[in-house]
Amino acid sequence: MARLKLAILISGRGSNMRALVAACQAGSIDAEIRLVLSNQPQAEGLSHAAAAGLATRVLPHRDFASRDDFDAALDRALREAEADFVCLAGFMRLLTAGFLARWRDRMINIHPSLLPAFPGLDTHRRAIEAGVKLAGCTVHYVRFETDSGPIIAQAAVPVLPGDDEASLAARVLAAEHRLYPLALGLVASGRVKVDGERALVDFEGHAGALLNPPD
Repeated sequence: MARLKLAILISGRGSNMRALVAACQAGSIDAEIRLVLSNQPQAEGLSHAAAAGLATRVLPHRDFASRDDFDAALDRALREAEADFVCLAGFMRLLTAGFLARWRDRMINIHPSLLPAFPGLDTHRRAIEAGVKLAGCTVHYVRFETDSGPIIAQAAVPVLPGDDEASLAARVLAAEHRLYPLALGLVASGRVKVDGERALVDFEGHAGALLNPPD
C-alpha cells in the first residue's frame, strides 16, 4: 500500500492533531503529513504544526459566500498539497455532500461518544443525563449525515458517579489521543476495508475494536 499523504483539518487547539503528528513523526504511522489547514486564522493548533515543521494554511470560511464555495476552495487546497487522505481533528464545519462524495472513504473523524449514541454536540452532558455507565470516543469514516459513517475503532471510559461535563470530557479526550493514532495507523497499513457502511478491520497484534485502556 502506498504511503498516505495526509492533510489534517482543525479549527482550534488541535490536541488530536498533535497526537497524530507525534505518531507520524515517530514513525508509528506510515503517513506523510502534507498540510495542516484551519478555517480559523487564530487556531492554536497552527502554531504547533508550524513548530513541528509542517506546512500550514488558513482558509477562513467567512471569506466565502456559500458552503459550496468554501468546500471548492478546500478541495483545491487539499489537491495542491497532494493530499490523498484527510483527518478531521476538531474541524467545526459541516461539509457539503458534493465535497464528501469526492473524498468518500478517504476522510475520517473522531467523535467524543460511542457512536451511534450521542451524535452531534454536548455529548458529555447528554451522556451524564442519560445515566450511561460507559462513555468514550469513536473514529469513523465521514458521511453527509452528522457523525455517521463506518466505524473503525472505539475507546470506552467509565462514567464515574461524581462526574461533571469537564471531568468526563478530560477522561474521554485522553482516550481520543490514543485511539486516533491507532485507527489512522490501521488505515495507513491497509488493514481497514470499507464494505458498504461497515469498516472491516484486521486487528491482529492490536487490542481489538474496543480500546478500553490499558493498551
